[in-house]
Amino acid sequence: MNIMEQEDNLDLAYVKNVLETALLVTQEPMSLADLKKLFDEKLDNDTLRKVLDDLRNDWDGRGVELVSVASGWRFRARPESQKFLDRLSPQKPPKYSRAVLETLAIIAYKQPVTRGDIEEIRGVTVSPGILKALEARGWVDVVGHREVPGRPELFATTKSFLDDLNLRSLDELPPLADLGSLVEQAPNAEIDLAAALSAESASMAEGVIDAEAEAVDESVMPEVAERAEPAQLH
Repeated sequence: MNIMEQEDNLDLAYVKNVLETALLVTQEPMSLADLKKLFDEKLDNDTLRKVLDDLRNDWDGRGVELVSVASGWRFRARPESQKFLDRLSPQKPPKYSRAVLETLAIIAYKQPVTRGDIEEIRGVTVSPGILKALEARGWVDVVGHREVPGRPELFATTKSFLDDLNLRSLDELPPLADLGSLVEQAPNAEIDLAAALSAESASMAEGVIDAEAEAVDESVMPEVAERAEPAQLH
């Protein structure tokens, strides 16, 4: 059945209403496969995308928008509305340290990389707490091992990282110098050190969070860019 025949046999207004309801009450992005489960009828991907595009247009100009991210579709507050929502939670989250931002930037733009690669680019030792914290946040994961002596772990960013930055793929990453400010704007961007580090290894947290910082150091990302040309992403 082609898309025109399917549209003739479906009440697309009803489909759109169901999709809107599900996406409004679900916090996590929903994939096309998840959205298809809402219906008894079989929907092809083209029809589903068309209805989602129509729904996105329905919300155009309002304070909330429907977006497509790496894991699927979700509603979010428009960036220009976020400053008003922030007033409901006036406590500022801890700011990321220079070490965290540099490490995250290197992984994002050069992935997959080993801890040794990161240290070579940064020119300093990488604290184990930084990688553990980024893993606990769900932004970085081990995706394999390099086949060299010692078989060091290879780190890469996750779909959750792209979701939190409202990106669909690595191709949509901003210029490296802008990554720091984008990360700070991500929802629930605070790293949970309690989940990442045990009491016995609390000293590993040194350099992960700069609780006194008022804002991200704007000079951090350009300096990393000079030392590590972003890899070509596909």
